Amino acid sequence: MAKKILVVDDEARVLMVIQKRLESAGYEVITAMDGNEGLSKARSENPDLIVLDLILPKLNGYQVCSILKRDSYYKQIPILMLTARSQERDVDEGMRVGADAYMTKPFKNELLLGQIEQLLAKADERKAKGEKEREAKEKEMGDKLIKEAQRMGVLPEDKPKKK
Repeated sequence: MAKKILVVDDEARVLMVIQKRLESAGYEVITAMDGNEGLSKARSENPDLIVLDLILPKLNGYQVCSILKRDSYYKQIPILMLTARSQERDVDEGMRVGADAYMTKPFKNELLLGQIEQLLAKADERKAKGEKEREAKEKEMGDKLIKEAQRMGVLPEDKPKKK
């Protein structure tokens, strides 16, 4: 199944270029043209990654990023800020509010795709690690419940196997 990417940019031409490039690379692309719409689609579509402009109507990219990264349900979605704002303080603010990466416009398609692939790979690794940790915790809890049930006499004790 194709990874789903939400692209939020208020410039229709930029949005179209990014959408076409990502679709040709095999991604499913959802678009939004302002911060409110981007936030709404992030919540309704639960994308695998968000490409987010900073200068947007209604809510700016910093606000959208900050809102999503403070929400435990959405904070795991990688956010790539893609903007014309290239000053160090802009980059610092983007990272402070939770962006996973920051790129400036104009951009090269290959660099954008490379950054997206890298962020998606990291997200997949975190997800796999989280699933392994959850499975280990579930096994530990199950073992504790079995031991407690055995202690209470509800379950028979495990007998050592004879050789």
